[in-house]
Amino acid sequence: MKRMILVTSPPACGKTYISKQLAQNLKHVVYLDKDTLIPLSKQIFRVAKKPYDRSSDFFEEQIRDYEYEVILNLGFEALLYDDTVLINAPFTREIRDEAYIKKLTDKLAKYKARLTVIWVVTSPAVCRERMLRRNSDRDVYKIKHWDEYIKTVDFSIPSHLDNPDVKDDLLLFYNSSEAEYVKSMHDVLAVLEHGE
Repeated sequence: MKRMILVTSPPACGKTYISKQLAQNLKHVVYLDKDTLIPLSKQIFRVAKKPYDRSSDFFEEQIRDYEYEVILNLGFEALLYDDTVLINAPFTREIRDEAYIKKLTDKLAKYKARLTVIWVVTSPAVCRERMLRRNSDRDVYKIKHWDEYIKTVDFSIPSHLDNPDVKDDLLLFYNSSEAEYVKSMHDVLAVLEHGE
């Protein structure tokens, strides 16, 4: 059966590195990264004569949801040509919206595909260190207003996605240390490749 994998978590948990490593180790996979759409989003800010701020009301109202819509549409299209699509994107709100997930799984069923969510589990302190290290313009607001920002981020595992009878609907990828990363990479690949 075909599969759409969403690698999700709050920002700076290590999604991109993990997603790329998973994609390199899986067969017949199309890798998609929502950050690829950022140049288009920056152009929208420029045309609208708004400061580039992905934490702004303008971003929330005019850009955010469209980025998700586009990356998913690219994923659906890719499923017509290959077995697995892996999407690297936070999906922080969507992953906790049961109606959204139901609509997504229903649409995937039309492509004869199933949904697997990989939730990256990382401590907030490690995320802050990674933001400082990557020094990206998308994190400027978050770092400057860390105490305020971190209160808005839900690091809890979206356990409502986990059906005990389904082995691969929600997979946890622990990533606060190198040892956690190595073990999780082994365990998650084992499930994705062999259902073990």
